[in-house]
Amino acid sequence: MSRIAEALIPPSQRLSADELHETLNLGAGEVGRKRSAFLIMLVLSAIIAAAGVLGDSTATVIGAMIIAPLATPILGIALGIVVGQLRLVVSSLLWVLLGVVLVITIGAMFAVFVADPSELQSNSQITGRTSPGLLDLAAALATGTAGAFAMSRRDLSTVLPGVAIAISLVPPLGVVGVCAGVGEWDAAIGALWLFLSNVVALIIAGSVVFTLAGYAREPSSLPTARRRRAYVIVGIAAVVVVIPLALNTVASLLLTSWGLTIRNASQEWISADPTASISDVHWVGLNATIDVVTDDGEIPATDDLAAALDGLPEFIGVSVRVQTEAEYSIR
Repeated sequence: MSRIAEALIPPSQRLSADELHETLNLGAGEVGRKRSAFLIMLVLSAIIAAAGVLGDSTATVIGAMIIAPLATPILGIALGIVVGQLRLVVSSLLWVLLGVVLVITIGAMFAVFVADPSELQSNSQITGRTSPGLLDLAAALATGTAGAFAMSRRDLSTVLPGVAIAISLVPPLGVVGVCAGVGEWDAAIGALWLFLSNVVALIIAGSVVFTLAGYAREPSSLPTARRRRAYVIVGIAAVVVVIPLALNTVASLLLTSWGLTIRNASQEWISADPTASISDVHWVGLNATIDVVTDDGEIPATDDLAAALDGLPEFIGVSVRVQTEAEYSIR
């Protein structure tokens, strides 16, 4: 190991390749015990996550994150890539896929408790996981690096609960299931993309840390050529994941900028009527709606507002929705 690697992963604290393999491979050691524990914790975390998502409870969702075991086979994929063990990569991938199916299925079952699908649009546990961007990927890379270090070093095991909370693997899948169960496919795809970006980030970070820790140079590791092919596959997967995240990030920034322009212009326009006010500006696709609250339902002529918004792209639609502020005494 180089001096930098030794500083990051001191030899006295470094797990041996066999110890790390035993920890991350669900098909090694006490197989029955490890697999039953994985499945039990996975099902429980899926139930907790689905309940927390539907109840819009951050504390409950955090509980699901802490006990979720999906990071183990995902880091197993990273270790398999680093040491060139195709069997470990495939078996770990199969456990991840099984976990994905189980969690989504449980989330879909919980969708029966959704009385009105439109309510999901105001649920912070859902809206916060259906539009991932580059910041989510950056956070996942940092979290994955922390998790891989914690797995490689004996003295960092105490940080694993924090890593589990930060990486957020099961909650996005719970959101996928709930949203798919009520037919909200756009939200389901967004949450699934967040999960996939977290998985790819965890594999990349794990591969880097495990290589830095010297596991690629272990006698049991296989030839470099096989590992190189695996790195290429991971690189392609990273590009496939990053491009939509980058596009979504750019789109979010543009919508925020255009929304600010619309709000400022509408505030200046509505100031001509002291009894009216702007309550909200919200987007549905590329169409912005300005919510105006008035006493009598009347608003100023919209010509000035349209002129102020000439700088927006032609494909942006803007409409005004008028609400009357009225109060009736019934007793």
